[in-house]
Amino acid sequence: MKKIGLTLLASLFLLLSACSAQQAKPEGEAKQGNQQQPPAQQVELMVLAAASLTDALTSLKTTYENDHPGVTLTFSFGSSGKLAQQIEQGAPADLFLSASQQDMNKLDEKQLILKDTRVDFSGNSLVLVTEKDSAIAVSSFEDLTDPALKHIALGAPETVPAGRYTKEVLENLKLWDTLTDRLVYGSDVRQVLTFVEAGNAEVGVVYASDAAISKNVKVLATSKPEWHKPIVYPGAVIGASTNADAAKAFLAYLTSEEGKKVLGEYGFQ
Repeated sequence: MKKIGLTLLASLFLLLSACSAQQAKPEGEAKQGNQQQPPAQQVELMVLAAASLTDALTSLKTTYENDHPGVTLTFSFGSSGKLAQQIEQGAPADLFLSASQQDMNKLDEKQLILKDTRVDFSGNSLVLVTEKDSAIAVSSFEDLTDPALKHIALGAPETVPAGRYTKEVLENLKLWDTLTDRLVYGSDVRQVLTFVEAGNAEVGVVYASDAAISKNVKVLATSKPEWHKPIVYPGAVIGASTNADAAKAFLAYLTSEEGKKVLGEYGFQ
């Protein structure tokens, strides 16, 4: 009898243990279900952008990254022509922001961009500038024949869109051949600005946006739009991008009201 009683007690103990384990299992599963999900994968977006966009893009970088915590913007600035060459040579990048349609067209023809992502996101104008304390008596592009102007700075037309537009202006005014010996070429529009700021050239031709951010130059004249092709900034996602969705999102931001506002603050149109 005593043996039967012990057997019953042992069986009861095993039954209670099984019930406790069964009740504990859902609780454990619930705890597992409440665990935080791992953070989203961080995306580093490599953007190749025209040198004239340097200050505007640098300004909006912090705001955009705060609003998109999974994205880090990395910029590489230079002349649009040279950046296009880098893309042709396979440089790793996600987005191309050009200062000319011509350089974007070349990539489009070679199927190196996602055609349906291409969009014009801004514009600009050409201005003639000199060092802020200069006494140069020039008030128009036609005055560039003034003998006092020994060095006239502009971007290299082969690779710098601003230089290409400047050449069109001078050709329209029948001044290109006349001024050839006095022309000084910069590798991008920001170098042209530096030439003038440092006094290495009496005058230079840059974008209105470049003149707007410099405290060391003053504007002498603005080119008439009919003297050159429209200055339009196209952007497109690069075909080899591994972050196409993030690149599309940033491009959409540039065309949004908020993006246009920032660009406008830096002299873009």
